[in-house]
Amino acid sequence: MTMLLSGCGALFYRTAEKAFQKGLKEQPYDAVIVPGFPHNGKKWDMILQMRIHWAHYLYTKGYTKNIIFSGSAVATPYVESKVMASYAEALGVPREHIFTEEKAEHSTENVYYSYRLAKDLGFTKLALATDPIQTSYMRKFIKRFQLPIGLMPTVVDTLKVMNLYEPKVNFTPAVREGFVKLSDRENFFQRFRGTMGRYITWHEEDLKKKKHRRKFKDRMIPASTAKNEP
Repeated sequence: MTMLLSGCGALFYRTAEKAFQKGLKEQPYDAVIVPGFPHNGKKWDMILQMRIHWAHYLYTKGYTKNIIFSGSAVATPYVESKVMASYAEALGVPREHIFTEEKAEHSTENVYYSYRLAKDLGFTKLALATDPIQTSYMRKFIKRFQLPIGLMPTVVDTLKVMNLYEPKVNFTPAVREGFVKLSDRENFFQRFRGTMGRYITWHEEDLKKKKHRRKFKDRMIPASTAKNEP
């Protein structure tokens, strides 16, 4: 954890803390969205440690009623959202307040597909809860598409005084059969396009600007079709 914290710039820390203080004024949230990160099936990465403990902190403080972990099996056979959900439950978050979005393979997809899941669950007040670096560029995505999602980014000074232990978890249920890692399915440029949100299947109602509806018309679920879905 120390290496991760020292590697991030002070600017990211200050910006994240300001965003957190602003987001705090809108709590409690119906749910926070936590993007996934690869897991090797043995020990968690520092980024996973940060994101999961921060989600747990937000829940125990009453800042959010639920947590949505997002992420498919991307770099390893372990479905990221399932791994994170298991960790959160082991830390003490009740399972009925943990939800998983298991389709996203890129960070922009983490945000949008979790947003759609939240809508299906009847959650209306949402915030993104992730590390300062990811918050910095996901903020731009949220703003660009005018998604009603607040920000509750990790505050590093708060993490420093927390007991960031790793609970014991059974990862077997998170293994995806027939897994093929993303880097074997997509080249660098395809993955970059995915990171920029180029593969998202949008719902027309979420594209507020006409230029976006025109641009993504081939990957857009029309409002009339969505209303007729069972």
